[in-house]
Amino acid sequence: MDRFRFEGIDPTVSERMLPFAEDILREAAGNLHSFHIVGSALTADFDRKTSDINSVVVLREMDLGFIEALAPLGRKYRKKGVAAPLIMTPQYIMDSLDVFPIEFFNFRLIHHTVFGDDILEGIEIEDRHLRLQCEREIKTKLIWLRQGYISSLGDRKLLSERLSESITGYVPLFRAIIHLLGKEPPLRSRDVVVMLEETASVETGIFEKVLRLKRGELTLTKDELKSFFEEYYTATERTGKIVNDLDA
Repeated sequence: MDRFRFEGIDPTVSERMLPFAEDILREAAGNLHSFHIVGSALTADFDRKTSDINSVVVLREMDLGFIEALAPLGRKYRKKGVAAPLIMTPQYIMDSLDVFPIEFFNFRLIHHTVFGDDILEGIEIEDRHLRLQCEREIKTKLIWLRQGYISSLGDRKLLSERLSESITGYVPLFRAIIHLLGKEPPLRSRDVVVMLEETASVETGIFEKVLRLKRGELTLTKDELKSFFEEYYTATERTGKIVNDLDA
């Protein structure tokens, strides 16, 4: 374990990730540049029973043989809540900062380097790229909400599940918007929603409700879901206007 750095993270995360890290190192051997834990497993949002642990494997050179060797381990680790890692190279990261700035912004903000050099800490992301992806993400979410509402065909349970699942993609987006508004975004999801309201002067109470829905703390009737959806959609539209105004 001495070759891996798990200091300061949840013991449950380190316990589950240690054998995974050993398998990664064994299969990648000298081609492993670094291995990083990212996302909610490093925040107060982590739930030992339900949360997945996400990670990024950085290889010096892309190796499909490594991916093939890792694939059979997927079932074993999925049962332990360890998600399939994102596999990248240093060159891929540098070439992708303008295409996936929200994702890399959040990786930079929330990561723990278990092995190797911390390539995520020093990445530079241009605000213009971040703003453009924020605008694209908001518009995509509005389309998704419309289609999701229609395709649920009045099924209360299905609509509730789709709405609760959708909030996961909002939180990284909100962190990027908060940064563009000149503030340092927090890590915990609820804190992100609260800061967005404080920073952007937009009502975010509905986003907190969706977080509660996701955690199973809120149950809605079919009639309540209708107004819930409308409020969620309207708040998403308002957030999009904030992003548009950043380019004004």
